[in-house]
Amino acid sequence: MKNVLQQTIAQLGWLNGCLYLLDRVLARLSANRIALFKYQFVAQPVGRARLDLRRGASITVELLSRREQLPSSYPRPAAVLDQRYAQGAQSLAAWRGGELIGFLWLLVGAYSEDEVRVRYCPDAAHVAWDFDVYVRPEDRLGWAFRRLWEEARRLLQARGVHWSCSRISAFNPASLRAHARLGAVRLGSATFLRCGNWQWMVATLPPYLHFSASPSSCPQLLLDTSRLSSSATEEPPCRHLNESESS
Repeated sequence: MKNVLQQTIAQLGWLNGCLYLLDRVLARLSANRIALFKYQFVAQPVGRARLDLRRGASITVELLSRREQLPSSYPRPAAVLDQRYAQGAQSLAAWRGGELIGFLWLLVGAYSEDEVRVRYCPDAAHVAWDFDVYVRPEDRLGWAFRRLWEEARRLLQARGVHWSCSRISAFNPASLRAHARLGAVRLGSATFLRCGNWQWMVATLPPYLHFSASPSSCPQLLLDTSRLSSSATEEPPCRHLNESESS
């Protein structure tokens, strides 16, 4: 147990490491009725697409704008997918040889979370969301992530979007590092404790504190992008993936 604690804290830091271990303990003691989530919110500049398309040429990226376009093997629950499309979200999918090797989701405007009850509200029309970024393990050293992000940038640019926001689990340091390589700027964080239908939220963003006793009660977190430049800056070079990128 001591070694597990040391390794977890080394990866996540003291606070996030302790919160992660607390979540594991609560889930085990409550048969998964109690869960703890902590999210970091970041914004990355859309910038200009600049990937040499000769790299990763065997990978095809496709926009799946309708639920019916998803393959039956798509690794997300049907209810979650229906909720996403109902909000106007769309999935970018990366394929190689007819196999799905990765995906990410895009949504311009407000976004209702899958895991907890909360709605994220950007404060400007030129801000979008990218979320649920995933590349299957055997392709994380390849070009799948970069090809997905380059196509996402092309689509967002066409819609006049300057910045794309993400919520990332504070318990996933690999995803935090990947977004940092895209030039991400931190906007704040929020921690949720869920027990059955009850939910508590503590955040660094308005409204800061919220208690919900039923699915009809949902906090709306305002993400302030006003301090960001009105024109997206160039991103730093993006290295290959070597760990899980599912955010």
